Amino acid sequence: MHLTALPCAPVPGRLPEGPVWHAGRGDLLWVDITAGLVHRARLVDRDDDSGLPDLGPGTTVAFDRPVGAVAPCASGGLIAAAGTSFLRVDEAGVATEFARPAVPDDGTPRRMNDAKCDPAGRLLAGTMAYDATAGAGALYRLDPDGTVTTVLGSVTISNGLGWSPDGRLLYYADSPTRRVDVFDHDPATGALSARRPFADTGSAGLPDGLAIDTEGRVWVAVWGAGQVRAYTPDGALHAVVTVPASQVSSCAFAGPDLDLLVITTAAEGLTAEQLAAESHAGRIFICRPGATGLPVPPFADDPEHFPGGSTTSHDPRGSA
Repeated sequence: MHLTALPCAPVPGRLPEGPVWHAGRGDLLWVDITAGLVHRARLVDRDDDSGLPDLGPGTTVAFDRPVGAVAPCASGGLIAAAGTSFLRVDEAGVATEFARPAVPDDGTPRRMNDAKCDPAGRLLAGTMAYDATAGAGALYRLDPDGTVTTVLGSVTISNGLGWSPDGRLLYYADSPTRRVDVFDHDPATGALSARRPFADTGSAGLPDGLAIDTEGRVWVAVWGAGQVRAYTPDGALHAVVTVPASQVSSCAFAGPDLDLLVITTAAEGLTAEQLAAESHAGRIFICRPGATGLPVPPFADDPEHFPGGSTTSHDPRGSA
């Protein structure tokens, strides 16, 4: 099956990523990683006969550091994987440091990249070196009490988190491997085991962010290919969504019925000639893929108390 996605109204960003549907508010969140921005917008009617909605005017919060991903919190507000910390962001956009992983002190600058909550509301978030030094990243688990556990080391570019409908499998991509792997996932403890290959993007490009539908299919953004590829639970290619921008960074199911696929793309790193040829690079795209996504679990925080977290607040809009 071949599908085509349409561009949405928001202006292009540098490195848009991490789209997530906030069901409680009925809007879409996404980040612009290196610009340190978190965007929020609602779906609106589109002025054509495509049958697809657009994204309307929204709001933006600017941080003083890169923001790899955000997720809604059960208590309201957001949890952000930003810089090399986890920040709790309230409804006014004020951030409080909640927890910080033990990032190696070896002189290699790192930042958070992709992050998502598992079905129990624990946040998994990965890091990478700014220069993509091989093996310099890791995958961490942030529990609601503020405990941070390293669950995977020697990662280069941590990406592509998503769980099977029964919560017993985790799909994950270390992008330079050009492969999506699958782990057995213990829903009770969050433990991972039995890592094995799931799907290989080969010469087409690098696997980036991904999303899972109710049939257990895995929709993978393929950086460099201008595509989202959907794979069946046994790893067979099911569908290809064509995107008129090569650097496809992530995707997520959105809308009240979770029947829309929202796709982020990036302009960062493209030459002037490439940008002239890819006028939509950095935009968000949307299509109706004939599949329904899984609800997004919020971070299962306690609104009254954050054991293990700092109580120091700061305005995220300050300069670095």
